[in-house]
Amino acid sequence: EKFDIVKKWGINTYKCTKQLLSERFGRGSRTVDLELETQIELLRETKRKYESVLQLARALTTHLYSLLHTQHALGDAFADLSQKSPELQEEFGYNAETQKLLCRNGETLLGAVNFFVSSINTLVNKTMEDTLMTVKQYETARLEYDAYRSDLEELSLGPRDASAVSRLEAAQSHFQSHRHKYERLRGDLAVKLKFLQENKVKVMHKQLLLFHNAISGYFAGNQQQLEQSLQHFNIRLKPPGADKPPWLGEQ
Repeated sequence: EKFDIVKKWGINTYKCTKQLLSERFGRGSRTVDLELETQIELLRETKRKYESVLQLARALTTHLYSLLHTQHALGDAFADLSQKSPELQEEFGYNAETQKLLCRNGETLLGAVNFFVSSINTLVNKTMEDTLMTVKQYETARLEYDAYRSDLEELSLGPRDASAVSRLEAAQSHFQSHRHKYERLRGDLAVKLKFLQENKVKVMHKQLLLFHNAISGYFAGNQQQLEQSLQHFNIRLKPPGADKPPWLGEQ
């Protein structure tokens, strides 16, 4: 049984390699679904662009965490000096309060950006990646389909003795099996691409609205807008320090 499995794998690999080389050198024909392949290329391009956004958003989170760490330390220093410098108590005091307010707003913003990063990461590295795995299965099935189609066409042009007829019937059976597999995966992929597009629009509509509201609220000094952004998307802030990005090294 193991020998038969290895034998079938070897024959399949040989036929697919032969087909792949013939396509690359322009000698063999290739089945093309223009609409599907256009969608596949668009998905790959979209994934590359979203990966860039994800990388930049993570960098922003890292910088925000560092800024919060510095502002917190600066606020503590001002508060300490306010107690020990009677002649500048008021000046140090309101600077300490300003830094504390900035820290509170910054923690809210960091929570929103972390949620944005987490959602984009799921979309890119799980949802899109899952669809691309189906793409790979589809492309393999397409190559096998064309390999066995070419094999059948070649045998059909040969002699028709008893041995050749037997090989032709076997080739016809293999071709039909791979044709069904190819058509099934083509249908599955078309459905996945459709659902992915709908899910991407839904997720990004929500995340871009959150990102815009949180960023504009923070830089406008609008604490209420910041808090409402998190409440609208049911984001709960973690305890101070818990929002530290996992990819950020110790400060």
